[in-house]
Amino acid sequence: MNLQIPQLETLTVEELPGDIVVLRMNRPDRMNSQTVQMFTEYGIAARALRDSGARAMILTSAGEKAFCAGFDLDEIDVITTMGVREFLKFQETATGGIQGIRHLPFPVIAAIHGPATGGGLALSLAADIRLAAPTAKFSAAFVKVGLSVGELGTSYNLTRLIGPGRAAEIGYTGRIVKADEAERIGLVNRIVPTEELFDAALMMAQQISENSPGGVRMSKRAIQRNQEITSYAAALELENRGQALMTRTEDMPEALAAFKEKRAPQFTGR
Repeated sequence: MNLQIPQLETLTVEELPGDIVVLRMNRPDRMNSQTVQMFTEYGIAARALRDSGARAMILTSAGEKAFCAGFDLDEIDVITTMGVREFLKFQETATGGIQGIRHLPFPVIAAIHGPATGGGLALSLAADIRLAAPTAKFSAAFVKVGLSVGELGTSYNLTRLIGPGRAAEIGYTGRIVKADEAERIGLVNRIVPTEELFDAALMMAQQISENSPGGVRMSKRAIQRNQEITSYAAALELENRGQALMTRTEDMPEALAAFKEKRAPQFTGR
């Protein structure tokens, strides 16, 4: 893995065996709340990670209090003082950072403990898979501060994850969704004991990294792109092309040979 990360102030990046990386929000004294700097650094980290050769990423946060409590209210006044053009530039930076994480070519597993509210919810929705501690709680709190759920991709991702009716109720009320409800409605994949949360995410990342790199990346691309089209025929076309490309890789014949020979495949990603 070729991991070259610029110096970051609000995030940390850690490389683990198996070409797994950990992206961690690092403002535990402020419940890992977001700032203009953090939104900028999401994009910086995503650009550096995109071509690193990583096989999977764990998205989590420092400290025991929160995953991410949304935009830091000590900084939120800056939004009201911005002109329209300045605010649009900020929005594009913020959404671009979260979009960069969502569009990483390898799977992203969010390990969530404590509050994931507002922008923290939006960030968790950018992950492919969400594991939650019993302490996790979610809120689309935008309406509580005079904004809308149409923020940072939330209206798009939340609707596709739990359906428009549930997304509407959660978005319009701004109410808290606790971990057990989040699991029941599909907002998180499953609940894991707090002390086992990171290890569970790491185990899943290791399982992913054992598979064909090209196969996993093409699977993520198919799942994401097929959320954005409305035609079954177009979905099949995307899948057909992807599968045709996969048969031209070195990993597919290796996987078939390993299966026949009853051994573990040696994937190269070529």
